[in-house]
Amino acid sequence: MPQHYKVKCQFCGIKFDDDGFILDCPAQHPETALLMTEYSALMFEPNCSEHGISRYHNWLPIRHHLYSAGRTVTYQSQKLSQRLGLPNLWIAFNGYCPEKGAMLVTSTFKELEAYTVVSRLGAQHTKTLVVASAGNTAAAFASVCSHNKVPCLIIVPESGLHRLKFTRSTRSVEEASGWTGMPAGDPQATSLRTLTSLDPVVKIVSLVGADYDDAIKLATSISQLDGFFQEGGVKNIGRRDGMGTTMLSAVETIGQLPDYYFQAIGSGAGAIAVHEAAKRLIADGRFGQKLPQLMLSQNFPFIPIYHAWKSQQRQLQSIDISKQQVKQIVADVLSNQRPPYAVIGGVFDVLKESQGDMFFANNQETLQAIDLFQETEGIALDPAAGVALATLIKASKYELIDCEAHILLHITGGRCHNSNQQLYLIQPSLQLTQQELFTQKTLEKVLALF
Repeated sequence: MPQHYKVKCQFCGIKFDDDGFILDCPAQHPETALLMTEYSALMFEPNCSEHGISRYHNWLPIRHHLYSAGRTVTYQSQKLSQRLGLPNLWIAFNGYCPEKGAMLVTSTFKELEAYTVVSRLGAQHTKTLVVASAGNTAAAFASVCSHNKVPCLIIVPESGLHRLKFTRSTRSVEEASGWTGMPAGDPQATSLRTLTSLDPVVKIVSLVGADYDDAIKLATSISQLDGFFQEGGVKNIGRRDGMGTTMLSAVETIGQLPDYYFQAIGSGAGAIAVHEAAKRLIADGRFGQKLPQLMLSQNFPFIPIYHAWKSQQRQLQSIDISKQQVKQIVADVLSNQRPPYAVIGGVFDVLKESQGDMFFANNQETLQAIDLFQETEGIALDPAAGVALATLIKASKYELIDCEAHILLHITGGRCHNSNQQLYLIQPSLQLTQQELFTQKTLEKVLALF
């Protein structure tokens, strides 16, 4: 069966079929560039018979189907928009809140990317996927890979283990399907009650006293061993197109592209993803001709992308990015020390092309924003989403945006405050200290897990 998409290099323009694994252009380049997908379907046509992310199959690099993940829920804010004086404020919510039809069991938009990355792989592949995470991505891949029995090694700092939370709904399957539009007996509805432990093919390694950057280094090392392969982060077209469905959901609901798009970033992969999706929607011709301005933010004092953008330099500045600085931020999932800023098609390029800007919020501003959202919208936000809201509040207060414009606020994780749910944590299969990370004995311990 022919693929419904091609992979294209943004530097040389070469196009080729996807094997599910490729992360880089096979041609030799003087500069690094992100690959992109080009779909046969030029019009945005959601499959209305599907209720999860597979609703957008025509614009996803899916090579085989899995149990479906949920999807973004977009709704027009009422109380928050009144409080902020933003009459056209829309919320793109990725989380767990049955009352709003949001059924991402790990309560984070990382489920969108995990589903698409795994669906992009050939159904018969035998290697083990290696994923590095600060916590949210770990939870998402653990859930998707466990449900679908896909071998996966997840490496996460000990500080991120508390994010490996899974929702076990206390609703009946019929009630759950009523909220999501799923038919009774749908595997997704059933899975909300049945995933109480990971499948043995999924292993989690916790790094004690280490951070996200250490996790990335160890994952890179292990992925070079026989039988393993690297997920690839922002370079994986599945990851970006999966997250890009947030913009597809918004446009399907609003009927047009927003004027502004607010999101907090660590690597910036999500912002790149929605920008790429917006370009496809513009090519469709029915939803507007102007790209949404990317209004991106970081958590002070860890703001390397903010500094680089404000200096208008393509390269990240040589600033002190210490481990101590990372420990000072409340939204530690935003602590990527190697963001794809300078790469062709990366953060610098999408900010420039969208005429966007960078902001920051400190911890106090972030926590105040979290309280405001819970008060007005009834949802407890993840800290990263609090950063995005805090910067929207400042942009509105200081008249940095047109308050009458259509604004899309991406809430990247959260749970309804009054949801009737039970949470449980997944325990790691192996713990390693920082001193053990790159020794031969460590590699042997990891291999022994499989």
